[in-house]
Amino acid sequence: MNPLIGKLTALMGDEYKKLTGVRRQASFLENKFSAMNAALHKLELMDELDPAIKDWRDHVREMSYDMENCIDDFMRQFAREDAKAGFVKKTTRHLKKLRQRHRIAARMEELRNLAIDANARRERYKIDEWKPSSGSVSIDPRLRAVYQEGASLVGIDGPMEELASWLMNAQMKLKVLSIVGFGGLGKTTLAKQLYDKFRGQFHCEAFFSVSQKPDIIVLLNRLEAKLDMTQSSHACGLEDIIEDIRKHLKEKRYLIVVDDLWDQSVWNVISRAFPNEGNGSRLIVTTRVEGVADMACHNDQECIYRMKPLNEQHSRMLFFDRVFGSGDGCPSYLEEVSVDILKKCGGLPLAIITIASLLASQERSWGVWDNIRSSLGTRSNINPTLEDMKNILNLSYMHLPLHLRACFLYLGMYPEDDEIEMSVVVREWVAEGLVSKMHGPDLMDVGRSYFNELINRSMIQSVTNYHGEMRFCRVHDLMVDLILSKCAEDNFLSAASSSEDTTRLQGCKYNVRRLTLRSMAGGATNGLTIGASFLSKVRSCAWARNSMPPMLLFKYLRVLTLDGNYKDLTIDLTAINQLFQLRYLRVLAPRGVELPCALKGLVYLETLDLIGKSKNSFPSDIVHLPRLSYLRLPSGAPTIQQVENMKSLRTLLRFDLAKNSMEDIRGLGELINLRELSTSGSGEMSKIHALASSVAKLRNLKYLNIYQDVTDESNQLGLLSTSPFKHIETLVLWRWEFPRVPKWMGDLYCLRALDLCAMETSAEDVRVLGKLPSLVWFNFRVKKVAAERAVFGKGVFPVLEQFILWSIDGDVMAFLVFEEGAMPKLRSLRLKVNEWGGSTPVGIEHLLLLETIRLRVPGDAKSSWTKDDVVSAFMKASQLHANRPSVEEW
Repeated sequence: MNPLIGKLTALMGDEYKKLTGVRRQASFLENKFSAMNAALHKLELMDELDPAIKDWRDHVREMSYDMENCIDDFMRQFAREDAKAGFVKKTTRHLKKLRQRHRIAARMEELRNLAIDANARRERYKIDEWKPSSGSVSIDPRLRAVYQEGASLVGIDGPMEELASWLMNAQMKLKVLSIVGFGGLGKTTLAKQLYDKFRGQFHCEAFFSVSQKPDIIVLLNRLEAKLDMTQSSHACGLEDIIEDIRKHLKEKRYLIVVDDLWDQSVWNVISRAFPNEGNGSRLIVTTRVEGVADMACHNDQECIYRMKPLNEQHSRMLFFDRVFGSGDGCPSYLEEVSVDILKKCGGLPLAIITIASLLASQERSWGVWDNIRSSLGTRSNINPTLEDMKNILNLSYMHLPLHLRACFLYLGMYPEDDEIEMSVVVREWVAEGLVSKMHGPDLMDVGRSYFNELINRSMIQSVTNYHGEMRFCRVHDLMVDLILSKCAEDNFLSAASSSEDTTRLQGCKYNVRRLTLRSMAGGATNGLTIGASFLSKVRSCAWARNSMPPMLLFKYLRVLTLDGNYKDLTIDLTAINQLFQLRYLRVLAPRGVELPCALKGLVYLETLDLIGKSKNSFPSDIVHLPRLSYLRLPSGAPTIQQVENMKSLRTLLRFDLAKNSMEDIRGLGELINLRELSTSGSGEMSKIHALASSVAKLRNLKYLNIYQDVTDESNQLGLLSTSPFKHIETLVLWRWEFPRVPKWMGDLYCLRALDLCAMETSAEDVRVLGKLPSLVWFNFRVKKVAAERAVFGKGVFPVLEQFILWSIDGDVMAFLVFEEGAMPKLRSLRLKVNEWGGSTPVGIEHLLLLETIRLRVPGDAKSSWTKDDVVSAFMKASQLHANRPSVEEW
């Protein structure tokens, strides 16, 4: 309701002062809706509602949607006249607007009467006197990720040892291991740990999720991508795709994890893609369904591992570490209530983590914690059920601050098992009006804090991205169930993945406001009949189908995502200008996207994210869109003339240096709000000079990615003798081959992530880069290693957490020496090995926090050493390290 109240306030402003009747109506409605909004806030904090009260709430919710749509129509129709329009055109337009004004006025009068009636019911039911059963939760200021990797979870060591010995025995025939158990027990976590531990010992590996209603063709295309195969065309039949995968895996020793398998019929299909070559290949299947586990293992009970809840000791360790930081940190007055709450979790890791995260955000008072204990019911969950788990998750939802609830529910727009990118979902929240300026002036920054807060509370699980930052999340399938049930209850969003779902939705009592149409099970994405009235009130739509209905049907659409992946079609956006309210447009179109000749109708557009190829000329008037803040250009997009006019831009991706003129590149320096910039194309050195000059002016720029083929040494040294990048936090110089590490890089004091390639490197280069005080992630590609060793001495790279070193020529192992005190915060070391003299880097044991060593070794090395030799040498080195870091193939 907050956006509605804001628009009613706008109607009372000076722009509409001549329309006294409208302003009077708006003032009356703003007063009534503000009172109802306050009452709704109270109801949101209540666990149970009287049916009459719930009916009133639902009625007011739908009425507020319709009122906002009515105001949007009004504002669009009464936008300012074109000053250059002729007399006849103005007269015709005026008469048309008079008719429209009467129609809108009648609709507003109708809604006014509904508001009067709803407000009278509020007073009659005495809703303002109701008190919530539990208090609201203040925002936890800590932006830390409490969801940890499986390796750090208690109770996993025993199952790991048991399954590892089974998985890696000497038996050569294809073996299938089924991990079966109740949701929330940690099946996926255990499977992922096994996968990471042994993946380096196989020729090829893949970890992919199935979910409840998979599109088999899309699923197998995803598997092809995981196996680094060229994906089959969507036009290919199922049997052709299966045969392609079989051919790829033939004579290879593979390790594949099939996660979250629900249906025996799905296993019957996908299992045909896995050949039995008698070379020790392994499959791991996770499932909640006993029958699926039996079928996958051919009823061999020795191949089925049944997950059990954590025992009391492990449960306590996990719980108290999450809440207090250690088992000894619990105050004595909270010991009893903590133990009671823990018992109700029944040893389920997901339940323990979720409730512990909730308690960590609460005041440490006995009364507050006792209230939470009471909310969980009186039963002690020795044998937990799905309903028990839902009760725990629902309690965490009810304790979310109100501003986070809608953001959490919006994650239901994404398919199960998706990795959700923070920047994508935050822009969608902003476009939908779910992010409030009450929490800060910069809505993207506020939205990111919302995202972090959901991670803090373990409502979503963080995923580390390529630069070592927390930029992606996953939603546990039980959380997805909770989201969809809440969405159905509150008519927040509607999800459909079958023709039965769409039929059901079209028969619902209320209008659909947010719609996610996913690929159908079995690949059936065509032949659906969706009526115009079904789409007419939709505000957000995620469409993964072979065809789109007419754009005109989406009259009030604000957020649109079109997923053309795995489809052999061009996405036609030539009618997109009809979506006047559109704020956000994201298109995944590997086969191409066809754009209109102009975009002037999209005056509210904030995000234009085009992933794919442009099939026609790019709209030249894009520079005049007043609110555009995020622009990802399609590959093959032409020039953007007068780019300096795009002052609202914060992100510009795929700006082509080759196609844009020197004047356009200089114009980038005028984009004072730009925070992210990536370039493509091979521009001549004069354009690189112009780009560097522009970047130096962009004081708000934090991320810079230059994809450029540069090998001319003299030009490079002349270009960057001093640094224009001192304010940059992430610098990616992909395919930019410097002769040596430039000395000016030692002045990049703000740099947190660096991707760099040098033709040759030395100990001096290490000293230059090792002084960077903020560098957390470093990807270093070296063509040739100098003769002397690079000694990483005490204090170098003081905050570095991930170090990735690629060696094209030379023995990288003989190059590295880590002295005591070097890289004191390093957790991950990745090495690409092309040549090897038989040793490991000296002093690995001095990297005190090291957790993982990942190796990329050619599988077909024709030399005196093999991949197994390298892995074995690092395994021995790991045994000498206090942390015993894992050794994996990268």
